[in-house]
Order: sequence, then structure tokens, then C-alpha cells
Amino acid sequence: MSLDTLRETLPAYAKDLSLNLSSLAGETILNDQQKWGCFVASAYAVGVPAVVKAVNAAAAEAGLSEEAQTAAKAAAAIMGMNNVYYRALHLMENHEYRTLPARLRMNILGNPGAPKADFELWSLAVSAVNGCGMCMDAHEVELKKHSLSNVQIQAGLRIAAVVNAVSRVVAGDAAAA
Repeated sequence: MSLDTLRETLPAYAKDLSLNLSSLAGETILNDQQKWGCFVASAYAVGVPAVVKAVNAAAAEAGLSEEAQTAAKAAAAIMGMNNVYYRALHLMENHEYRTLPARLRMNILGNPGAPKADFELWSLAVSAVNGCGMCMDAHEVELKKHSLSNVQIQAGLRIAAVVNAVSRVVAGDAAAA
């Protein structure tokens, strides 16, 4: 399924999402690797098959390398773990847990297989999908160190928001069918 086909399958009540998906696919604030990596990482974070397939096809068509696609999927994987863990630490009243070592393997962070700025952007997008404010703040700090602007960071967040919403609509309609 292509991104255009996915857009065509969205119901009338999700017209804004369709329009946003189209405009974000043509976005030029980010380079193509950053943009399509955000799409891939966000789609994998939500995990709705039709959306993952459409995004993968669009990313491949746009020229996202296999290495970058793998790194974007790795961002979704590691943030799927980290977002739950660090969000829990942030929400728990007992702050002692914050002083304990995580003891979770996170080797991919040291060598993500893509430029660090790109991986941080993809991790920020996934953290937004997963709702971990602590992780979003940490990734934004790293992105600022790599000279990404607020507008570029916002573009990654916009992609995450739209991919999440489209995925929810597709999953909801599938459940209702």
C-alpha cells in the first residue's frame, strides 16, 4: 500500500489527517533521511500494519537507505522500552527509583547506524508518540547540541502526531469492521 492509497482509505471524518499526511510527506524543513526516518520510527512505534507498510513503501520510494530505515526501527524499539521505564520513574512518587541503575541494555544509543542527530530526532518522535516527557526533554537537549532548530524539531513532532493519529483511525476502523 502506498501513502496515497493509505490517504484514500481514510474516512471523511479524518480529512484533516489525510491533508496533514500529504503536506508532511512533502515537507522540506528536514532532509529526506530525517523526515522519512521520523515517519518510519513513528509508524513502528504505533505498529498498525497498514500504516507501517504504507510508510515503509513511501520511505523506500523516497530513497531512505536500508541502514537508516533499520536505525529508525531501532529508535522505535529502544524508545518503546525507555519511554515506559523513564515515564514510570517520572510519575512515581518514590524518587529513590531514579537513583538506581536502570540495568537495561541500550547499546544501540552508542552506535545507532545513522547520524546521531537523526537518531535523536527519531527517538524524540517516538517519545512523543509514547508520551514520555522526560525522554522528549533529553532528546531535545541533544538535538540542540547538533544545531537543529525549533522548527526542525517541531517538524519531527508534527510527523509523529499525524502518523499516530492516522494509525489510530486505521486501527479503529479495522476494529469496527
